[in-house]
Amino acid sequence: MLNHKHCAAFLAVAETGSFDLAAVQLCITASAVTLRVQSLEKLLGHLLIVRERPCRITQAGQSLLHYLQHSRLLEQNLLQNLTGKTEKSQFYRINIATNADTLATWLLPLFKNILIEHKIVVHFQLDDQSQTHHLLEAGLVNACLTTEPNAMKGCVAHSLGQMHYRFVATPQYIAQWFPHGVNRDALRDAPALIFNEKDHMHTGYIQQKFGLNPTQYPHHFIPSSSAFVDAIVMGLGYGWLPDYQLNPHLDSGKLIEISDELAIDLQLYWHHWKQQSEPLSILTEHIKIHANHAMNLAQNLTDEDSHIEH
Repeated sequence: MLNHKHCAAFLAVAETGSFDLAAVQLCITASAVTLRVQSLEKLLGHLLIVRERPCRITQAGQSLLHYLQHSRLLEQNLLQNLTGKTEKSQFYRINIATNADTLATWLLPLFKNILIEHKIVVHFQLDDQSQTHHLLEAGLVNACLTTEPNAMKGCVAHSLGQMHYRFVATPQYIAQWFPHGVNRDALRDAPALIFNEKDHMHTGYIQQKFGLNPTQYPHHFIPSSSAFVDAIVMGLGYGWLPDYQLNPHLDSGKLIEISDELAIDLQLYWHHWKQQSEPLSILTEHIKIHANHAMNLAQNLTDEDSHIEH
């Protein structure tokens, strides 16, 4: 049987990266935190934390961390189901994993009124849309937006609609790097813009369509949705942008769609555990009804609000 105080000490160190910060969080001494973690390590027969600055979690520690975080999430859901909210707050907390483009475009306007009306706070975790469901599987979030169509055991998946991405660059960039169109040779030389190393939409498409992996063409990593748009407008490279972010720049002529044959339709799904709290059920129903419309809008946020208000 795991000791609750020992687990709390381990969890505090794992999440703060420091025995001293964990001590402050738990209102005990750092030496007491150390003793509790050592007792837990002795019980399990594994080193859980490498004492560095910041502390590093071992593989065994990661397994325990996922279990404890999942248990905490289940406890939060239980409290919300039975009492309507946690003891310390009048607000419900929901953890959602999403890709950066969705968060930067249509998701917050869609949820805005629901969050205010029902006193819900959301803790978002960002990852590539092909990876967010792993955070749900690990018990780190209550729901996720993902490209994975199949629901995991104990979960439900809802198809939401498509985000349309266009292959774009500035007119000057196209004249310099794609004067004869987009082909394998041109892509070997033209600098690309990729969100990060998990951006499988970009790298996977180039690999599938042109047989090139990221080691075979120059590329920037720009892990920010707004900075990614800015970088394309600056002429630093080509990339895929969703209509929502792109249309003002197409209208002004700052960006041009290089080839409509290279457009990508990204199908998104909403996954959640079968057992939902009431606030998450409200969000789920709202996103099921309105997400497709929201994704098809390519207007300013202020214009969109009038279309998708609850």
